Amino acid sequence: MRLFLVISFIFLMSCAPNKCGVIIAGSTSVQPFIEKVAEHFMEENPGIVVNVQGGGSTAGVQATINGTCEIGASSRNLKPSERDLEIVLIALDGIAVIVHKDNPVEDLSVEQIRNIFSGKTTNWRELGGLNSAIIPVTREEGSGTRASFENMIMGDDVISDACLVQDSNGAVREIIATTPQGVGYISVGLIDEREKAVAIDGAQPTLANLITEKYRFARPFLLLLRDEPKGDVKKFIDYTLSSEGQRILGSSGLIPANQVASD
Repeated sequence: MRLFLVISFIFLMSCAPNKCGVIIAGSTSVQPFIEKVAEHFMEENPGIVVNVQGGGSTAGVQATINGTCEIGASSRNLKPSERDLEIVLIALDGIAVIVHKDNPVEDLSVEQIRNIFSGKTTNWRELGGLNSAIIPVTREEGSGTRASFENMIMGDDVISDACLVQDSNGAVREIIATTPQGVGYISVGLIDEREKAVAIDGAQPTLANLITEKYRFARPFLLLLRDEPKGDVKKFIDYTLSSEGQRILGSSGLIPANQVASD
């Protein structure tokens, strides 16, 4: 984990603020969504470059604190030691548990998911599936997705060291799409036809169920600032929170912040 953060900071330092436009760094879950917003923003503001980088939520928090990026991105709530930062909620995202599209299992309870990722349940037959070993796939330490999954699903149980570890939602999705025995967790907005999301305690991870809170497993998508935004940074923040920016996020499978506020 320490090596991962060091590499992330070296990369960020090579593209310091004011050299590469507005730098956004952090959560790989937020990254593909904020990239879409940035693309539209740059089309409307051709003189401003927005450079979106990953690294994980923890790396994004630290980069914001250290001033090696102008905007951090986090897919988890901040810890008490991190709360000196300015926080901008841009959307809510559901966390979905996904399996291979040919897996016959359609619904899992929180306890069953917890048992899978803690290593207590190791065969799909125990869950109504085929007689085959379960291959659980998790995110790396420092990932906001993992932190939210641990908080909402795992409780006091610990994710087993036997789980495969991947460094992005996309990497988890690719493994599950090509591994019939696999199970992982990703952002609801990134689910495609190559895998399927299971219901949790009978609730499907749909946008409608997230809005009504029938599906309870949602986490915040945050942009982080060390100081009050000014100049191009403020322009981008304002655009992200504008009706157009929120429309882009909503059309990508998230619950926009303006919809959260109105419900």
